[in-house]
Parts: sequence; C-alpha cells; structure tokens
Amino acid sequence: MPSLTRVEATARGAAITVESYQVDLDLTGDGDVFRSRVEVRFRATPGTATFAEVRPARLLAVRLNERDVDPGTLADNRLPLDDLEATNTLFVEAEMAYSNTGEGMHRFVDPADGETYLYAVTFLDNVQRIFAAFDQPDLKASFTLAVTAPPSWTVSGNAELAANPAPGRWEFAPTLPLSTYLFSLIAGPYHVRRAEHDGVPLALYCRRSLAGHLDADAEEILTITRQCLDRFHELFAERYPFGKYEQAFVPEFNLGAMEHPGIVGFRDDFVFRSAVTDTQREMRAITIAHEMAHMWFGNLVTMRWWDDLWLNESFAEYLGVRVAAEATRFEGTWTTFAMRRKAWGYAADQRPSTHPVAPTEVADAAEGLLNVDGISYAKGASVLRQLVAWLGDEAFLAGLNAHFAAHRFGNATLADLLTSLSAGGRDLSGWAELWLRRSQVNTLRAEVTVDAEGRYTEVAVVQTAPESYPVLRPHRIGVGRYEADGTVRRHEVDLDPAVDGGRTVLAELVGEPAARLLLLNDGDLTFAKVRLDPASADAVPLVLPGLADSLTRAVLWSEALDAATDGERPVTGLVDLMVAALPAETEVIIAEDVLSLSRSLVDRYLDPLTRSTALARIAEACRRLLDGAPAGESLQLAAARGWIAATTDTDLLVGWLAGRDVPAGLKVDAELRWAVLRRLVVLGAAGAAEIDAEAAADVSSTGAERAARCRAALPDPAAKQAAWDVIVRDTELSNRLLEATAEGFWQPEQVELTAGYVERYFADMPAAAGRRTAWTADRVAMLAFPRYAVAQPTREAAAALLARDDLTPGLRRVVLDADDDLRRALVARTAVAATAA
Repeated sequence: MPSLTRVEATARGAAITVESYQVDLDLTGDGDVFRSRVEVRFRATPGTATFAEVRPARLLAVRLNERDVDPGTLADNRLPLDDLEATNTLFVEAEMAYSNTGEGMHRFVDPADGETYLYAVTFLDNVQRIFAAFDQPDLKASFTLAVTAPPSWTVSGNAELAANPAPGRWEFAPTLPLSTYLFSLIAGPYHVRRAEHDGVPLALYCRRSLAGHLDADAEEILTITRQCLDRFHELFAERYPFGKYEQAFVPEFNLGAMEHPGIVGFRDDFVFRSAVTDTQREMRAITIAHEMAHMWFGNLVTMRWWDDLWLNESFAEYLGVRVAAEATRFEGTWTTFAMRRKAWGYAADQRPSTHPVAPTEVADAAEGLLNVDGISYAKGASVLRQLVAWLGDEAFLAGLNAHFAAHRFGNATLADLLTSLSAGGRDLSGWAELWLRRSQVNTLRAEVTVDAEGRYTEVAVVQTAPESYPVLRPHRIGVGRYEADGTVRRHEVDLDPAVDGGRTVLAELVGEPAARLLLLNDGDLTFAKVRLDPASADAVPLVLPGLADSLTRAVLWSEALDAATDGERPVTGLVDLMVAALPAETEVIIAEDVLSLSRSLVDRYLDPLTRSTALARIAEACRRLLDGAPAGESLQLAAARGWIAATTDTDLLVGWLAGRDVPAGLKVDAELRWAVLRRLVVLGAAGAAEIDAEAAADVSSTGAERAARCRAALPDPAAKQAAWDVIVRDTELSNRLLEATAEGFWQPEQVELTAGYVERYFADMPAAAGRRTAWTADRVAMLAFPRYAVAQPTREAAAALLARDDLTPGLRRVVLDADDDLRRALVARTAVAATAA
C-alpha cells in the first residue's frame, strides 16, 4: 500500500476542507470482518479531483454526490474522487477486517474467560482500516459515531453518548474538530469505574478478568488524574476542552498509551496483577500526565504534518514528567527521566538513523512512523527543559498559552510555535536551528588543573561534537563540586560556543579548593553527554554511595554507563562501580536501570568467560542489595529481579518456585514466577513441561506471552526451529505473542546453538517484514536481530542486506542501527583483547 506523501497531503489540503464524518459501525458479526458505513461532507474547488483512503476486506458501495462510483476503481488503498463540486458528500460502505496487530480495529479474545474485546487505534494512518477517510492530520473535522454491538457490551468513543435508541445501539454526540488519527472507540464487556472532577466526567475501563486488579488501584489512578487535571488548568488558560475524560486499559496495545480525546487508550500492563516497584507506579503516573498533556499539544492544536511530530511528543514528554513531579506524590520523576528516558534519547541520537528533533522534511507517513523514537520524545523533552532554563518559566508558559489561543482546534508548525514563544521579544530562531534542526549530541568534558596546595588553577568545560555532525550548541548547565562526605557547592554556567569556540573557562573557580568530584550538568538541565576529569572519575566509587540527591546519582551513573558504551572505559570497570555502589542505592529507578542498561553491555561487550565472572559479581551485588532492602518494599523486589536475571544458582531458583528460602516479605507471585522460570529455562534447568505447567496455572493473556518467551528461550534445536517459524512466517498470532517469541529467541548463553540462525535472519527477514503491518514488522525485526552474534561476519551479512533496494523503510532502519550497536561491541572487545595481549 502506498504511503501518503507530504506533497500529496499538501495538495489535498489545499483542494478540500473536510467538515464532518458520520460513522456507523456494525460489530455484531462473528466472522473476521465488521460492517463500516461512513458519510463524509467536504468542500472543494469545483471540477478538481482528489482521493480518499480505505483498506477494506471488501468494498461494497461508493457514492459521491448522489452518483455511484465503481468500487473497482479502488487502487491499493486509494479511492479516486473526480469532478468535485463546491460542497460534496461521499458515502462508502465496506466490510473491514479486524486486526491482531494493534492497528485499526483490534480484536482480542481473553483466554481467561473467552470474552471478546475491541478497540480502535487510528494512529498514524490507520483510520482507513475502519472507514474511508481523508487520512492526514491537517484535515480536521467533527466525527459523529454510531455503533451496533451485542446489547450486553459497553461501547464508548471520543464524545459523550447521546442516545441508546434500542438495545445494542449506541449513538454519540458530534466531536469537536479532530484529526483522523485521534478517532477511537472501545467495545466489549468492559468493566468500568466512573467518577467526576471539576465538572469533568471520569471513567476507567478494563476487561473483566482484570476488574479486581483495576479496582484495587482505581483510587490511585483517579487521584493522579484529578491532580494532573488541576495542574494543567493552573498552567494553561484553556481548560480541558473535550468533555469527558475516560481512560481505557486495553489488551495487546502497541504504544504505552494514545491520547484519543475523551477515551485515552493505555496498554493494560498498567493494570498491575502482581507486585510492582514504585518505578512502575511512577511510570503509570507519568504516562497519565503525558497523555493529558496531549489534550493541548496534539489535540487542541495539532501538527500540520509528521515533520512536527515533536510538537506532540516532546511537549507531552516534558510536561508529563514535570506535571507528575509537581502534582502527584511522585516527586522524583526527573530522576526517572534522567536514567531511563534520556538513555533512550542519547542512544537514538547517536545511531546512523539519527534525525533532528524537528526535521525539515518527512517525505511520507511511513517515515513519520519511524520517527516515533527517543529523539522525538526524550531528546525533544530535554531540549524543552533546556529552553525553560534559558528562557524562564514565565515566558515559556506565556508563549504556550499564546500558541493555544492562536491555533485552537487547528494545526500549527514549528514556525508558529516560535512566533508565540518569541512574543516577549527574544529571537529563538538561532536557538531552534541548533537545537531542533540539527542532529546528534554534544559531549561536555571537564579539564581541570590543580596546584600543589589543592586549589584550582583552571577549570574549563570543553564542548565537542561528532565529526559528521560538527554542531556546537549553547548550554545552561549546573556545575557541582562534591566532597567525600557528599556536601556540595553548585552554581549555573552558560556555555556559548559562539563566544569561546567551545572551551569555556570557569574563572570563578580559580583559587577555590579543588573538590573531590566535579560534576558537569549537575541538575541535568541540558541534553549532552558528560565526561568527568580523571581525578573525579577515580573518586566516583567513594563519593557516589553517599550522595543524598538521587538526580545527581542518576547523572553520575549515566556518565559511567555512557563512557562504557562508547568504549572509553571498560565494562569491567562499570561492574566494579556496581559492586561498590549498587548495594547502597535507595532509589528504585536507579537500581533497576543500572542493572538493565549495564546488562546489554555485559552481554555483548564481554567475551563469555569475562561475562560469566561479571554476572557472578552483579548477582552478588544484587544479593547484598536484597539483603539490606526493607521487607516487602519496592527496592526488595527490584533487587530480587536483578538477582534472578544474573544468578546461575539453579537450586535456589527452584527453591523460590517451591516457596523455599524466599526472603521475608518477598512474594513469589505470577510475574516473579515467570522471571524465575525464564532464567531456569535459559540455564537449561527447566524445560517444556515446566513451562506448560506454569501456563496452565496462569491462563491469562500475560501468562501466554510469558510462556511464548520461555518456549523460544529453550536450549533445544526443535524449540528454536519452532520459534523461528513463528518469527518469520506466522501472521495468525497477535502482535504481543510474536514479540514475546522474538524477545526470547536469542540468549547469550546459547550463541553456539543459535549460530545457524544468524544468516537466516538476513535471509528471512525481508519477506517476514512484507507479511506484516509496519509497526509489528519493525518490532519483530528489532527483537529478532542476532544481537549477541558479536562478530565481523554478522556485520558483513548486515551490510549485504542493506545493499538491497527492496527493504521496507522500517527494516532498513532496524538493521542499520543494530549493526552500529554490533560495531561498538566489536570495538570494545578488540580493545580488551589488545590490552590483554
């Protein structure tokens, strides 16, 4: 199917104005399709021609201005519309296919009770999988929805319910103007909790098998919703404009959440069925705030085209973290952002597929989908935080409110935003060119000299950029001077490479006593990699455990992880730091993400023998953290998960499954049991029988996903073959089961067993990608990449694949970036080997 190009969208946007959609869906059939009828009213230049998009299983009827149009004129997903009048009415009736990929009208049958659930996801260009439309973001219109469904079901959409004229019939009020990618509905025997706040009706939905778990957390979720709504009403002059605010937790959702006005969708992993850490609760709160921010950035004011995706996601990312910190009990969200989200942004920005936060050109919608990444989200949010530090919060918020007032219920661009932000007289064009239009990340290094009396003779901040992206940027950063006991002196510094060429001397520090550790970007105000001076780097193991500020610890851990990733310091040195500092860590997100982020380095940068030793040391550090964590608390669970993932003590793991030798306060519930079993499977200490038994005890959809991942991880040739067939050929399994299988396939402990599949990846994946929708194909391709085959032949196979001209854009990007990760790992291994020699 062709992807809508920007040129086509611009031409169509100039030719027509869409006024309304009347959508009527019949969801009562038992087959693989549903009946879709739509009447679209639009204005056009008389005599012109355009096209609408629709992806039917069977196109039944088309009528334009009372004249029938031959359904056979449909070409791919494009329905030609000729000889338009000044005012037009398009009627399209079709049978549309249900989806198992989380796109269009997704259908899910709950294995726990056999109930069927539906929900609609129209992002990025998938409304055409539900009804015919002009599927581009700047053709906003009102949607009036009617649904026929089983009378026992619950149905909800973007707007308030207007009428139930008969059992099994739902008719909704017209929406305010929306882009097509924001249309949504849910339908099925959903469990619902209702409330109200400040005149806004609230609701929570989930499937019935999760009702008890949602009810247990409903008050927490509703409290966070109320708190965030109040805070946004304090920040913005425009109140929430879309009437009701409902949040639906739905199965097999691809994204974390989606900002449909009136009916926000969330993956139902946020309905916790087992014990979770505070980080998981905090991430749920941030996601609630993130989606609510979209009601202004994205829904009230929408990007004109996908090159300004950042106007949606960067602002929602920034405001989600900020509002969660300011309005809810989760006051440490900037620590979480520094550890988790910025790591995602830094990684994306340093890969070959890097792009500007606000690219000047996104050729088509397919390219726009590829930019749903750590740059559009985390880097963009970091840049906005830097802008606030530079511009001031009052001016920043005034600019946002002016932007909303100027473009409410319309579309806008980067230029429009800059006009609003510059209303106070500050020209932001140069700042935007450097921060938003240019790719890659700067590195800030501390250069320090100290005299014989231990005082600074010079402290300089040296800013560098990659050779292929030689852009230096202005930064406002904090500089922290830490002593061994954790005491600190901080001040802010402006770095302006236009003045000093990228070497900023901190004259105010000359003659001051040298700190034990000098930290650049203390407070994490900018988006830049940081490198410590040698003396400060040596002091980290001593100083880090005693630092009271979790954000400072996060910045230091990020520096250590990034230096190891870049091969500037050995991964074994990172493990030394983990052994020294991790057992003293009190912030759950830091413990969790140090373990997860370091694990990919340990698994890929180290040879098997060194890796085994490193994992044993990490397991011991986790055990010490576990032994010192409060019983039943979040940190205990994080430590237990870390130990499970690193240990080779199969006897103790088996004992935990049997309830033996479990630390007091730790509950070995469904999720922890699957984690233990997965580790036993990888180590060859459990097999198919144990997986089948656990799956029989956990008949949930989550249990099915965990079982699929475990089966793919079995160290057995037949199991690997079966898993590979699923990965490259199966189109019947849902998106989540495919992803679980791909995630479990490659294991560092099984490099020899899976060696033959390395070449098969490059041979089989192009056809596999062609069988699936873009989102699912790209996710599976990423998870199924042979990431532990750290060898030159793997890179040569990747190069040969990339030389082909028939790859999907998503597969090309996946392989390009994964190959770059291999390059880094090979460089690190070569450096270690050279040192050893």
